[in-house]
Amino acid sequence: MLVGIDARLIAYQRGGISTYTLRLLQALQDLADGDQFTVLQSRRRPEPMLNHPAFRTVSLWTPPHHPWEQWSLPLELAFQPLDLLHSPDFIPPLHRRCPAVITVHDLAFLRFPDTQTSDSLRYYRQVNQAVENAEGIITVSEATRRDMVELLGCAAERVDVVHHGVDARYRPLSQEAARRFCKDRGLPETFVLWVGTLEPRKNLAALFRAFAALKGKLPPARDTLVLAGPVGWRYEETAKLFDELGLAGRTVFFGPATEDELAMLYNAAWAFAFPSLYEGFGLPPLEAMACGTPVVASDAPALPEVLGDAALYVPPHDDQALAAALLRISHDTALAAELSRKGLARAAEFSWRQAAQQTLAIYHRVADAAGTAGL
Repeated sequence: MLVGIDARLIAYQRGGISTYTLRLLQALQDLADGDQFTVLQSRRRPEPMLNHPAFRTVSLWTPPHHPWEQWSLPLELAFQPLDLLHSPDFIPPLHRRCPAVITVHDLAFLRFPDTQTSDSLRYYRQVNQAVENAEGIITVSEATRRDMVELLGCAAERVDVVHHGVDARYRPLSQEAARRFCKDRGLPETFVLWVGTLEPRKNLAALFRAFAALKGKLPPARDTLVLAGPVGWRYEETAKLFDELGLAGRTVFFGPATEDELAMLYNAAWAFAFPSLYEGFGLPPLEAMACGTPVVASDAPALPEVLGDAALYVPPHDDQALAAALLRISHDTALAAELSRKGLARAAEFSWRQAAQQTLAIYHRVADAAGTAGL
């Protein structure tokens, strides 16, 4: 079977979908047993992402999310003899010569449209057509599958849930290495950490208010908040709140971090805070757990499903509860140790190899069904 995997977004955006696509490709390398894969990349990044005999790279002109994508992408793919196409970024070409599997990561654009850009809404609102059109549908959580049933009227039995994995680089590292990293980057030895894109859905306003409420209550050595990630859209209001709360002297904006840098940041943090309004999965807190860092997260979908009993949960809009949970972890060493232990065990349940095995089985099932139907 020849499978095409649309990896164009990796050249344009760092984030959850790009990470998912890259990790899936890497894990599929170890499972390629007679199957062949065509990695559909952007000409913006033409160099091959993988060096494996079962994988070849094809560079495409069509940018992801382009208004003319549904016209130009089918023309480019018409020359590719694919048995199946996987679109990790929701929307496949609606006119194509082979069956398609799509991955629906979340429906935030339907749950919280005010937290999206107009371009994102234009693109992702094609999801109804995509779901009706696709021969196979993957979601990354039961929570997203429930959303698809409720918001799109999709039959639950059409949807396979395949959880993300955790990359092996996210693991407990030596405290000496973490301290050296922090010293080299001008960071304190430990801190509260948040990771993501600075945008409305991530609910940084609640985190800022919670951290402001902790002023004078945390030991000085722990009284720093570190934010790792790029600035997204509509951050201006949150930035204004940040200034009003006077957090500049207690906060470090690390900016976008490489995965090796993230592993060090997770290890150096004494707590990881993640008060998102909505997540389709929630990979950063799981990565923090894999490094042994205690996690405080919102109880919004799908975080309890993913993190289990290994995190402290607070309502996303209750910044006082978030402050109280962080204070508990800071003062209660037994609680911090228990969360660390439970987090390590929980994170160990998620692997990209398992995700790739489940995904490959879906490829075969969809391709076999399409062959039987004469597609």
